[in-house]
Amino acid sequence: MSEYERSRTMPAQPEHVFDQAANVAQLDAWLPEALHVRVEDPPAVTVHEDQSGQDMPALLRAAPDQMRLEWGTREQGAYTGWLQVAGIGSGASEVTVHLSFFDESHDPGERAVSEALDGSLRRLEEQVRMRVDNAGG
Repeated sequence: MSEYERSRTMPAQPEHVFDQAANVAQLDAWLPEALHVRVEDPPAVTVHEDQSGQDMPALLRAAPDQMRLEWGTREQGAYTGWLQVAGIGSGASEVTVHLSFFDESHDPGERAVSEALDGSLRRLEEQVRMRVDNAGG
């Protein structure tokens, strides 16, 4: 089993960050560019991976009261992940993303996962900034 985790501070209230992260209509705006989520019958979703061309049945659950998203594969149990938003004061938040790969064949490796997590958190911050800037002005 392999586990990876990354965190990033974002200049917005935790509720704004979580609302943006959990917006299923805009997941593609911040997820790794090769992944696309299609909502089926919540919490059921299908994840399309561009490189392999495969669709994988998955689950995506949001817990707004905990400001947490959880996801994972439905049938194989190949991987799971979660995103947690926490307020850190002064109108800022910390977002942590954690991935667990139970099937080593699904683990793309530390470098690829680290780059994907860093890029996703950067894009999520950009989405949050646009939302906060548009709401304020």
